[in-house]
Amino acid sequence: MKKFINDVDNILVESLAGFGRAHADLVEVSLDPMFVRRREPTRPGKVALISGGGSGHEPLHAGFVGHGMLDAACPGHVFTSPTPDQMIAAAAAVSGGAGTLWIVKNYAGDVMNFEMAAEMAEGESASVLVVDDVAVEDSSFTTGRRGVAGTMIVEKITGAAAEAGADLSALKALGDDVVARTRSMGVAFTSCLVPAAGSPTFTLEHDEMEMGVGIHGEPGRRREKLAPARAIAEQMTGAILQDLAPAKGQEVLLHVNGFGGTPLMELYLMFEQASAILADRGLKVARSLVGNYTTSLEMAGCSVTVTALDARLTELWDAPVHTPALRAGR
Repeated sequence: MKKFINDVDNILVESLAGFGRAHADLVEVSLDPMFVRRREPTRPGKVALISGGGSGHEPLHAGFVGHGMLDAACPGHVFTSPTPDQMIAAAAAVSGGAGTLWIVKNYAGDVMNFEMAAEMAEGESASVLVVDDVAVEDSSFTTGRRGVAGTMIVEKITGAAAEAGADLSALKALGDDVVARTRSMGVAFTSCLVPAAGSPTFTLEHDEMEMGVGIHGEPGRRREKLAPARAIAEQMTGAILQDLAPAKGQEVLLHVNGFGGTPLMELYLMFEQASAILADRGLKVARSLVGNYTTSLEMAGCSVTVTALDARLTELWDAPVHTPALRAGR
């Protein structure tokens, strides 16, 4: 195993310390319990947005803490849910007195621990469950669809609305609407390597790919032979559109997300393929995002996410944001 590591058991603490030092103008890091919060205090009367999950998906979630997105993020160990005490401490640290919106990816551990935190934390709260992965209906990690790259889109749009002063019930409804409008699907060319395991999660032959893979290396729809980029994009985008069923003329946000081990050159190539497929289906790519935003350590591959936009969602997507990993208009 070749990784930059001093001690496997201490990798998250050292990484978070480095993250906090690198972005000290934007965030503060607590190491006991572990959470990342905005450096600027939460404005009184503002709903606090908190998300989190296992590490290994950076910049999700800590990289999206800042103006226009999250107030705090709770990182667990690699591919392991954070604990309720982390979430409760984060909520207390960033409370603006208007309640807390929890944004939760649909994995069993995350769902259970965020529910416990919501019950134990002070003040009113609501949760948005992200279920954008069309690849599988059930897995050992979750009940129902997994929450994957669409999580960041939910965080950005609800974060903009919270910054503008929306109340908790409005943010809950908005988050649920974004989830309903968003679908994703991923493909992997290699496995990731969890530091504590020291070996790949799964093995692919040189001419194989895993279609519909999850962000922890969970299997997807099937293992199949490697194909040209256009055929891969057709399969992924076709599955998304079959499920989302947008009307012709619909404006969409197209997000091509890297899993950590694929060059940007290839991600932009995949964006070109997917955008052409959407145009052929009568859809307009009105907004776009390409890059590594929801990774799976060093896994090679990518996911495609499509969100059906309306005027309000487009305005919120365009709203100023200033975080370690996403910055625009401020």
